Amino acid sequence: MFKHLKLKIITPERLVLEEDVNQVSLPTTVGEITVLPEHIPLISEITSGDIVSLVGGEYIPFAVAGGFVEVKKNENNITEVAVLADFAEHVSEISDEVIKKAKAQAEELRQQAANKEIVDFEHFETELERSLTRVKIADKWRSKKYRK
Repeated sequence: MFKHLKLKIITPERLVLEEDVNQVSLPTTVGEITVLPEHIPLISEITSGDIVSLVGGEYIPFAVAGGFVEVKKNENNITEVAVLADFAEHVSEISDEVIKKAKAQAEELRQQAANKEIVDFEHFETELERSLTRVKIADKWRSKKYRK
């Protein structure tokens, strides 16, 4: 029997994924890491990029922006990976329409940044990062096979 991880991806809005996976790769502030069964416990900050889990030879990619990951063993000695993300969505949720909207929003936010009197820079940075991450990750996975 193959060992697995229990992966949970959660945003403030919803539970994005809860599934047993073979491995998961995540973008952290110190570089990309891959968590396998029996991984040592850790807590790390997540940066913008893609979280890619592997289940039975199929990739499950998610665009993510900001948050934290915790890796620990549960009472049954199974490795659990909990991702608390500011933003996360499956690549299949990022349609061409969503990409167009994200590009338009990013451009609008850039123009607003020129007027320093009305810009809420924290909100600006967060929304710009989400928009650009959607575009970047959708482009990356456009020609690859993945599980929806």
